[in-house]
Amino acid sequence: MVEIKGLSKTFRGGFRALDNVSLSFDQGEMVALIGASGSGKSTLLRHISGLMSADASGGEIVIDGKSVQKDGIVDRNIRAVRANVGFVFQQFNLVGRLPVLTNVLTGGLSRIPLWRSCFKLFTAEEKALGLEALARVGISDHAYKRASALSGGQQQRAAIARTIVQKARIVLADEPIASLDPESARRVMQTLADVNQRDRSTVIVSLHQVDVALRFCPRTVALHKGRVVYDGPSSALTEPMLRELYGSEAEDILGGSNTLTRPAVAVPTPFDSIPALAVAA
Repeated sequence: MVEIKGLSKTFRGGFRALDNVSLSFDQGEMVALIGASGSGKSTLLRHISGLMSADASGGEIVIDGKSVQKDGIVDRNIRAVRANVGFVFQQFNLVGRLPVLTNVLTGGLSRIPLWRSCFKLFTAEEKALGLEALARVGISDHAYKRASALSGGQQQRAAIARTIVQKARIVLADEPIASLDPESARRVMQTLADVNQRDRSTVIVSLHQVDVALRFCPRTVALHKGRVVYDGPSSALTEPMLRELYGSEAEDILGGSNTLTRPAVAVPTPFDSIPALAVAA
């Protein structure tokens, strides 16, 4: 579903954010990107979505057989590719003054005429789809509130509902729980897991702590200084391995815990059955 070959990104001043990254993600996978701050997680996600262009050094990204970018040039048909790629940002990216439902319905803008989108004119069928998406993420009772009136966790779930309306085959989530309390983080991660399981969407989520990856993501890709240093089953990650890979930066992703908490199953199901996460606010 997603193919990344030899991708590198160098910012002004010579900082190498990505260093010859090659990865592939299959349809229906749920994958965690872990790493300390500055490891390249967010940069990689922005490249996959075509929001950022890589170095002109032969790197390439292909989604579902269609080019996103090659040799540092974003493909001219990127808008058609992005129609199938949902992006969940750390800071939600909702329009605070608009109702939650309207924010969610913007996920379907690629499928409606421009004149209707300009006047925020949605059909009854489209509104029903938006309300169904809000029900799936557990906030249908907030549909007509201003987005700014919601808590951080509720706004993030609204952002995920937007990708459901979009019918995104790939969902990229950039540190979606970094600013949330543990209970809100738990609900957001479970919502992403639900999208992965029910819609068979490929979900790639960058996370700051490995404990969360162990609970929700069967596969983990670890980045360190722009390079892939681990790509494999989350269940195989151990504290000694992470300390060897990251050295003094290991505490940043271990969250100060002495041992990694391993769940009985790879991905929990009902909200109420999931133990609280140890997530830094």
